[in-house]
Amino acid sequence: MDSTISTEEILQERIKELSCLYDVSSVIVQHEESISETLDKICSILKNAWRFSEQSIVELQLENYYYATSAIPQNTVFQKSSIIIFNEENGYVKVHYPSNQFSKDHFLDDEQKLLNKVSSDISVFYERQLNKGKEELLKRSVERADRLSILGEITAGIAHELNTPLGNILGFAEFIRERTKDKQSQLDSDKIIKAAIYSREVVKKLMFFSCEMPQNMKFVKIIPIVSEALSLLGPNFKKAEISYEFDFNDPQLEGQLDSIQLTQVLFNILINAIYVSPRDKVIKVKVYSEESNFIIEIADQGPGIEEAFKSKIFEPFFTTKPIGEGSGLGLSVVHGIVKSHKGDILSIDNVPQGTIFQVRLPLKMM
Repeated sequence: MDSTISTEEILQERIKELSCLYDVSSVIVQHEESISETLDKICSILKNAWRFSEQSIVELQLENYYYATSAIPQNTVFQKSSIIIFNEENGYVKVHYPSNQFSKDHFLDDEQKLLNKVSSDISVFYERQLNKGKEELLKRSVERADRLSILGEITAGIAHELNTPLGNILGFAEFIRERTKDKQSQLDSDKIIKAAIYSREVVKKLMFFSCEMPQNMKFVKIIPIVSEALSLLGPNFKKAEISYEFDFNDPQLEGQLDSIQLTQVLFNILINAIYVSPRDKVIKVKVYSEESNFIIEIADQGPGIEEAFKSKIFEPFFTTKPIGEGSGLGLSVVHGIVKSHKGDILSIDNVPQGTIFQVRLPLKMM
């Protein structure tokens, strides 16, 4: 088969390529059937755009979807373009010719450019379909992230403003207690000192939320940290008459993190889970890794989180506990620590009842 091409043929090929782009765009815009049917149509359109369309075979693979316009011979020459979904290669589009009739010289450079453009269109189309069901959730997540970011800035400012006067109050109260011999003055000084120490702890929690606390990042084994946290909370589980299950698949799993702060994350989530769990129920803790992250899931069988509260649970001072039973800083501290580790935390409905807190952290800090 002659690979040379005349000026007239070049013009005809440009017209075919432009028609192909128009038809592919129309199919994507007018998409009303299933994803696989739309991709089938794109393959058929693409086949007709190649110079030797009668002999061309289009092959498309995208995750679990696979289609070829006809049977592919054992030996072919082909052009290929990868399909990138959310920055990862998830498939490809190939246009084949039988190698007993054609060589790579029969392909045109502009045909490769066309193939790249169509694979890019497929990527955008497929990502859009995957995102359709998540758009509202994404919108709510962005709004919550913006609100928490603003709260973090305000909180950091408040914490810094309170630190100095609290230090002065504590220092002068201790000075008075040491110098005075009056019993009542000593008792009053003790009350001031206790209140100042409590207030300083609140400030520390606010600084955790705003990611202002210093960290000691080291590579450590994760499973022993989780096991120790569960063990230390053993009396809490026993008192509440509930149990726990701990599931993990890699006892040697390591991550770069502040182990003390991770323990605080575990304590705060587990204590909440124990608080909401009915007697004789089980709290399930699971640790596993995915690519460059590790995930900790803590699932309770409590009443769950009301829809109206889901966007507020990580805000400082928000609590659904009765007055005097919670400061509303536990989950805000968790949120701050997780964010300072470049991670994410989600609350997910447990089925059939309860809540799953999912903490996702990078195995290695960049």
